[in-house]
Parts: sequence; C-alpha cells; structure tokens
Amino acid sequence: QVQLVESGGGLVQPGGSLRLSCAASGSILNFGVMGWYRQAPGKQRDVVAALTKGGFTNYADSVKGRFTISRDNAKNTVYLQMNSLKPEDTAVYYCNAASRGYSSWGQGTQVTVSS
Repeated sequence: QVQLVESGGGLVQPGGSLRLSCAASGSILNFGVMGWYRQAPGKQRDVVAALTKGGFTNYADSVKGRFTISRDNAKNTVYLQMNSLKPEDTAVYYCNAASRGYSSWGQGTQVTVSS
C-alpha cells in the first residue's frame, strides 16, 4: 500500500501563497488520479484539485484560477500551489491516490488563512 505524506501547510495572511507537497512511497504513475482534498471543521471533505495519469486537471470552482496542481514523476511528488489565499481556504488538506478499487490518504496538513 502506498504511503502519502503531506507537507507545506501553515499560517498565512489573506492574499498570500503556500505550496503543499505530497510525497508518495511509490510511483505516482501507478494511480489513475492524484488529488488534493480539504476538510474544514464541521464540514465534509471535498475535492480541491485532481490530476489524472494522462495529465488532465480539474479544480473546484472555488479555487479555479488560484490553485494549481502539478507533479514531479521522478520525485513521486504531487504539489498544490495555492495563491491569493482567502480565509475560507482554511482547512486540513489531504492528498489522495486513487485507482480502480483502491484509494489511499495522507495524514493531512493544516492550512490557516488569517490576519
């Protein structure tokens, strides 16, 4: 089973930027989709961005134009570049690796946007 480790979260002021990293213990090309999700207190976990094995990307409407998902196959790492952050982006961000009949989650990293 692949292990996923997120990093890069923290406290940032509104309008600021952060880059999250998700390091996988195996090749990320083994999975059909790599995704970033987030969960705010009292809310469900929702998808933020997804990147397919073929390179197709998809974003939640709330982050389009501000967030970018990318990957480094050689490093088995997926990134989430987050710009123009808003207080409503505050949440625990989780990395997910998915393929047919399989899904694995990281432990999450906290992102707090506050002045």
